[in-house]
Amino acid sequence: MIETTLTSPTGEWIIQASSIGLRYVGFFPKARYEQGENLHTEMAKKQLTEYFAGKRQCFDVALDVDGTHFQKQVWQVLAQVPFGETHSYGWIAQRLGNKNAVRAVGAANGKNPISIIVPCHRIIGANGKLTGYAGGLEAKEWLLQHEGVSFKK
Repeated sequence: MIETTLTSPTGEWIIQASSIGLRYVGFFPKARYEQGENLHTEMAKKQLTEYFAGKRQCFDVALDVDGTHFQKQVWQVLAQVPFGETHSYGWIAQRLGNKNAVRAVGAANGKNPISIIVPCHRIIGANGKLTGYAGGLEAKEWLLQHEGVSFKK
């Protein structure tokens, strides 16, 4: 494992990768690793820089995420939420075929290890209001405004 950082309008992002793909993109990693670069961290930094500059709307980077089967299913649905759109935990639960799994979806969403690239910031409350975000609501607001999304405060 290796890690690097990226300074952005929302703060300093920590990017961690194995030799297979990205393991973590966010603000508060569970563990810290040797500073450095590999193909996956370099690609992530390039694509995230383009995103923050308004030149990229989707990502094409290899992932090497660790999670339960259910978490990985939630993250796969999250990855399908397009730039500039928002949905709710209920929307994800319906996509997974279990409309009663809203709370479990919320918990899995909160454990997403690949922020922005797997766009958990695009999940808001069913009432249109912002829900929690590991990087803080200010960062979430910035990301959604950057994507041109309207939401309730």
